[in-house]
Amino acid sequence: MRMVLCHMELVIIQLINGIQLGAIYALMALGYTMVYGILKLINFAHGDLLMISAYVAYFLVNLHVPLPLAFVASMATGALGAIIMDKVAYKPLRSQPRLKALITAMGVSLLLENGCRALPFIGPSFRRFPDVINVKNFSLTENIIITNIQIINLVMAISLMLMLWFIIKKTKLGIAMRAVSLDPKGAKLMGVNVERVISATFALGGALAGAAGVLTAITYPRLSPYMGIMPGLKAFIAAVFGGIGSIPGAMVGGMLMGIIETAATAVNSQMAEGVFFLLLLVVLLIRPFGLFGKTTREKV
Repeated sequence: MRMVLCHMELVIIQLINGIQLGAIYALMALGYTMVYGILKLINFAHGDLLMISAYVAYFLVNLHVPLPLAFVASMATGALGAIIMDKVAYKPLRSQPRLKALITAMGVSLLLENGCRALPFIGPSFRRFPDVINVKNFSLTENIIITNIQIINLVMAISLMLMLWFIIKKTKLGIAMRAVSLDPKGAKLMGVNVERVISATFALGGALAGAAGVLTAITYPRLSPYMGIMPGLKAFIAAVFGGIGSIPGAMVGGMLMGIIETAATAVNSQMAEGVFFLLLLVVLLIRPFGLFGKTTREKV
């Protein structure tokens, strides 16, 4: 009986860790899925916005800027970076085949990573994010303990996801975004400024990536120019798993990916990274449109 209880407690602990990690992936996956829903573009440079925003928070905190202000500034940096990325790299390719935009996204990602690595005030070395939050433990049972950082991650991520849901479902901008997603030409004929909607979509996705960057830095305080690669890939897989283009799918997919990662790490830490790509393969073979996605047909 005692052994069964210990196993149950271990499962609950891993579930809590997975949900907390999945909340960060969900914020990232929302950026992927929103941009894809509007432009049918996979922005592989999205993960690097997490990295840039984490460094912005790092420098601001070292200048004794309060963490809430650094958090807002990092979100603003992510939003501005996403808009610039779109205007400079993607907008000139709007009428070009999607493959060109996809290759460009990979090029932008490499440019940001290696460009930041070359900057003297960033460099290739790892940096430790300052301990701006005193870790406090809260005991749910004798063996199940959660930290205030886990609570902050969940509260912030869920709050931002609810704000995004409100914007999309209850505001004029959200209506315009849904209209452009369904029929860009029809929306333009109805007076919707499509380019403005695209910029707003990139800004929202970039802001969420900025928030994810700060939460990642607080939880795993080790910064490097390449820190956005794996979270970006995992968030992309989460978006595909949930249904690329589906906002509820991105949320659920992110949470499930976090739970799967912590479970795989608990079983075999060396095989944990490979589980994601195996899962992506299985999803593409069995249900390529994801859990919440819809089948679509394209004319060629």
